[in-house]
Amino acid sequence: MAGGGGGGGGPAARAVLQRCVRASLQVKPADELSEARFVQIDRGMVIYICFFKGATEDILPKMVSTLLNLRLCESDSGKMVSVLELPGSLLIIPQATLGGKAKGRGMQYHSNISKEDGLRLYSAFVALCEKELTAAAAAAGSQVTMKHGTYGNRQVLKLDTNGPYTHLMEF
Repeated sequence: MAGGGGGGGGPAARAVLQRCVRASLQVKPADELSEARFVQIDRGMVIYICFFKGATEDILPKMVSTLLNLRLCESDSGKMVSVLELPGSLLIIPQATLGGKAKGRGMQYHSNISKEDGLRLYSAFVALCEKELTAAAAAAGSQVTMKHGTYGNRQVLKLDTNGPYTHLMEF
């Protein structure tokens, strides 16, 4: 499908962006053999991402470019800059619930992509983001961290912000 759009003329993907001072995400729950595992980033941005039926890899470069170049982070001088310009750290969280629609008093997720296709797109999205962020940090001579959640797991998140600054984007 040209442009990677979602079936039926709707969006192919939805993302929520939240700048943060620090974020911690559980990537593996505790079990009888081991404690829960977490990843953490400092100053930067959290991206929650959901793909819809009909989404293809075609949309990923535009998504990555748009999301990483939006001026949503605050520099030391107070100027609004992108996470690439900061450069800041990045935490990507797969969030299937972003595809929900209310039906009565419950939620339905019929327009979400299949788990297999969603995992493939999520993995490709993470790889593209990492490539862009690593290049920006190298050019600036900075150290940044990029982490991501585990597709299909419950996402347990701790988030510190300097004010809610949340944005919804559709592609």
